[in-house]
Amino acid sequence: MARLSDFAWASLDVDPILEMAPLSAVDQRRSLPRDRFPSLLANLKPQVYHDPSTRGLGPHAIRTIAWSPTGHWIATGAGDRTLRVWNPDRVSIKNSTELRGHTGPIERVAWNPTKEAELASCSADGTVRFWDVRTKNCNAEVKLGGEGFTVTWSPDGTNVVAGRKDDTLVPIYLNGGTATAGAPLSQTVQTNQIIFSHSGQELLLTTGTGAVKILSYPEMEHLYTLNAHTSACLSLELDTRGRHLAIGGGDSLASIWDTWDWVSRHTMYDFAGPVRSISFSFDGSYVCGGCDEGTGIQIAHVESGDPIYEIPTSHTATCVAWHPQRYWLAYSGDSMGLSILGPGSSHL
Repeated sequence: MARLSDFAWASLDVDPILEMAPLSAVDQRRSLPRDRFPSLLANLKPQVYHDPSTRGLGPHAIRTIAWSPTGHWIATGAGDRTLRVWNPDRVSIKNSTELRGHTGPIERVAWNPTKEAELASCSADGTVRFWDVRTKNCNAEVKLGGEGFTVTWSPDGTNVVAGRKDDTLVPIYLNGGTATAGAPLSQTVQTNQIIFSHSGQELLLTTGTGAVKILSYPEMEHLYTLNAHTSACLSLELDTRGRHLAIGGGDSLASIWDTWDWVSRHTMYDFAGPVRSISFSFDGSYVCGGCDEGTGIQIAHVESGDPIYEIPTSHTATCVAWHPQRYWLAYSGDSMGLSILGPGSSHL
């Protein structure tokens, strides 16, 4: 087994941010100190993006949220097959774009990190579709050989890895306007969310055993197992600098790990149920999790681990996602569908 230090991001020869070269690095705002953060959020009211077809809980609810690389758009996918792209500055559904073609629930949406208008959607209909959101065209479709569950882009935007509900990974290779599926790779344990490292040389998988598996990419060879939670790991995200990894678990906890020595620095306890999504602010200073039980969204300060603010919600907020350049937070905790805290404020 490879030593952990052999592939810890902080020890790479190339800075992970420079390796990734994200579009979101453009025009980022200054970081806000923790003593000012709660008072600023307390004065904000969320904007609600009402979609009659994706309201409330149940099979019609939003299942996935993702910002485009610069935050110009935000995509939502729902259990009723609705795939929609919103302009966060315009709340009316008339200003949104619906992308049609899937025949099953939308399980995950993800943007190409190097192209602002290219969106991938993974569906239980067994396909991953690649969209140009400006023209509404589906430029490519890949059949996974089973029900799709999750999808993630490589940092350079040339590859995608999708996960099926039968715990099988399917690499997808992009070349111009074509997308080709590689050989599927079955996992021996329940596999939930997957993400790439910022270098693109590793793939991180949350598992039903409470561990996060780290595989080499593209070899897909096991490098390390991070024993993180006492029940299934459900969600994970790296901050933009690659310094911290946040993991949400079925044990109603979220842990924050230092990627230099792989020690869990802090644990967030204030969740009413399993943590289905997790998200860092653009500067890596704050983190929050989405839960499918209870109400409210807990925000913690990453360096200290202290809870500093709770956003009130009328319903459970399963999906959360910070804007890539601002302290805007999108979430699904409203009976009408998508909500975003921040638009309209000159301070964010």
